[in-house]
This record gives sequence, C-alpha cells and structure tokens, in this order.
Amino acid sequence: MINTIGVLGCGWLGKPLAESLLKEGYHVKGTTTNPDKLTALQAAGISPFLIAIGDDGIKGGISSFLKDLDVLIINIPPGLRKAPTGNFVARMQFLNQAINDAEVPKLIFVSSTSVYGALQGEVWEDTVPKPISESGKQLLAVEKLFCNNPSFKTTIIRFGGLIGPKRHPVRQLSGKKNIKSGEELVNLIHLDDCIRIITTILRESYWNQIFNGVYPYHPSKKEYYTNEALKMGVTPPEFQDTNAPVYKKIVKSQVFNVKSHPLLTTIVS
Repeated sequence: MINTIGVLGCGWLGKPLAESLLKEGYHVKGTTTNPDKLTALQAAGISPFLIAIGDDGIKGGISSFLKDLDVLIINIPPGLRKAPTGNFVARMQFLNQAINDAEVPKLIFVSSTSVYGALQGEVWEDTVPKPISESGKQLLAVEKLFCNNPSFKTTIIRFGGLIGPKRHPVRQLSGKKNIKSGEELVNLIHLDDCIRIITTILRESYWNQIFNGVYPYHPSKKEYYTNEALKMGVTPPEFQDTNAPVYKKIVKSQVFNVKSHPLLTTIVS
C-alpha cells in the first residue's frame, strides 16, 4: 500500500503533481534547489526539503527525504542546455546509491521522447531508442541505470513536449520568420495529462514498465503553431517553404490514450 510519495523536483510539473497527490490522500515530500520556495511548498501541504544533486555529489538532507518513502518520483531534467558539459548520469548514480541505502521500494523516472532521436514512423514503447542529442543519450543511460537496479521497481515515463500554464512554445515562435522543419509532426502533452498518467500508474501499480506520454494527434508544426497563434491572438510564425521529406516520427502509447485535455481542438474539430 502506498502512503508516502517523494517528488524530487517540485518545479513546473513537480509542484502541481505533488498538490494533486495530496488531494488523492497521499503524504507527499517534495524537494527544491531554491531556498525561497520552501515556504510555498510547506504552505501547500508538501513536506519541503532543500536538496541539490551535482556532479560532485548530493547536498542537503537526502536521507531524511528518502526515509520511509513508498514511491520516489524523479522529475529533474538533465539541464544540459544551460550546462552542455554537465554529467547527468553521474548525478543520478549518486542518487541511485542513496535510494539503495534508504531502501525505497518503487520509483518513477520522468524521461523524454528525445531518447528516440530522429527515428521515422510510429514509435512505441518497444521501439529501440536511438538518441542523437547529448540530453537524449544521458536520459537513456539513466533509464537503464534505474531499470537495471534489482533493489527497487522502476517505471519510466517518456513525455513528449510539455505544454500548459505559462508554457507554450508558440509564444516564443510568435512573429518569427523563415523557421525550418515546418513539416515535422508535433509530439506534445499537457501538464494535466502528465499528472493523470502518473496518478494512474500509482493507482494501478504499473511497475517495471515503460510508457510514452504523448497526445494522440500529430499535425505538422506549421499547421499546429499557426492555429495556436491565431487562437491565442498572437502573430503566427512563418515557416520556410520546402520540398524536404515530411518528418514522420509519431510517438504512440500502448496503454495511455491521452484525451483529458483538448490540446489540439482547433485542428481536429
């Protein structure tokens, strides 16, 4: 029976996830790297911990955070865009040892569809990943690190591009011109659906499995971002006209048919 859940990384996804888990009746511990956010976590009912995992080890009360957890949800990105030389694998090796020491029985690791790289066609959970970015390569290595540890049960969730409150790429693309790759297909998921997938895994005990978390509709970037810009009342981006082959990576899930949020209603209606 699951009573206490730890959310490692209470940011854009982690904090609303933790709040949702509280409503489900779980006791929730949560971490942040920012001391200024501890009060907000506590006010939300989350037991707060200040923890930072670096290339040289873990700073903060990791043992207290992991103590008596029934499930640990790891929701921290590699951060390689800001620090291209960072070693996410090394950081997670420190965490792996701490999880062993604390004898945490179950783990959910939030990964990314970037592990599939530039694969073409339909991509399912049993498709062999072929990451091309450094972030994708390190995420896949960390997936294997946790999955190969017999001390706990691990479930991996590979989310597509995350969108939701105050987070939508069309705002950054608005008004830009000559954008490449307009024929590529979008693989996105809303924050609400991310939370629903995680809570379903907990409720149904989907352990030692890998899931893709992506909305089931996949228009081209040009079609999607143009429609989203018009819906939001911002200037649509302009994409290059090209005769390049259509990039057809479509990420699908064998279990989750995500329909709880109308991501693309202006396109599919």
